[in-house]
Amino acid sequence: MSAPSTLAAAAVPAAAANGPLAARAVGLRKTFGSTVAVDGVDLDVPAGSVLGMLGPNGSGKTTLIRMLLGLTRADSGSAELLGHRIPEDVARALPHVGALVEGPGFHPFLSGRDNLLRVAATEPLLGNREIRGAVDTALDRVGLADAAGRRFRGYSLGMKQRLGLAGALLLPRRLVVLDEPTNGLDPAGTRDVRRIIAELHAAGSTVIVSSHLLAEVEATCTHVAVLQSGSLVASGSLAALLESGTGGLDVTTPDVELALATLRDAGITAYAATGDDPGVVVSEDGPPTAETIALLVRAGVAVHEARRRRARLEELFARLTERSLSE
Repeated sequence: MSAPSTLAAAAVPAAAANGPLAARAVGLRKTFGSTVAVDGVDLDVPAGSVLGMLGPNGSGKTTLIRMLLGLTRADSGSAELLGHRIPEDVARALPHVGALVEGPGFHPFLSGRDNLLRVAATEPLLGNREIRGAVDTALDRVGLADAAGRRFRGYSLGMKQRLGLAGALLLPRRLVVLDEPTNGLDPAGTRDVRRIIAELHAAGSTVIVSSHLLAEVEATCTHVAVLQSGSLVASGSLAALLESGTGGLDVTTPDVELALATLRDAGITAYAATGDDPGVVVSEDGPPTAETIALLVRAGVAVHEARRRRARLEELFARLTERSLSE
């Protein structure tokens, strides 16, 4: 695996390895023939965090998740889950883990409730008298109570996804792993998933979410891990990563054209802002803030506000993955 960029390294909390971990990957590698799916990944998942696992299709997210859960054996490296070595002690860890990986798989001719009853019957931490109540609670939690009696084959993609999510929520979990949980969901379903993740986090559970919806990750996650071509290019707390990606200056002004001309005449890279308020964005390699503002004011630009930029996750993701490809 190539070394993480300076941006990534700066964002990794120095004390991360000293705190309790829900999951850990050390040098995990997996190949399928000549294809390297995961290439020597080191990753710590802090207990109680909500980790968003990001990456383009084929970046290795699902394969990494499957190795952490003991569903796929690594070619090399090691993994731990809730303090247990994987795959050696997987039977001790998995009862405390709820997972939805690569879409739900249920019997098409059974109803949603009957499918979930079968799943609940395999849960070692659920007593027989608790099964029916746990199923009803999980169905209600994901918004399927009214459709619980319908056959699974008649469910829409979003309803199937909801039922898979219900299976992961049959009882309180120390760790919940959701691989593309909003796949096929309408906006209301996406909001439900966001609410459930927030509830799990508030209850102290650790959540790993694999997603390509960067806005959802930014809204729900405390930590992120970015993969590209099987390698981990950045990981750490979301706030630290975004702060490390801060660059440039946002200047709010109605005199956009004059501001751009003034800055560019001075050799400063700038472009028009795309937000609701008119203004310009000054590149991170520009002069100090005070000098920039003074330059604009002297040119007659009405500066209403100036603030250091905080990178959006979409910008940071694009920067990290593009840098990884170029390296």
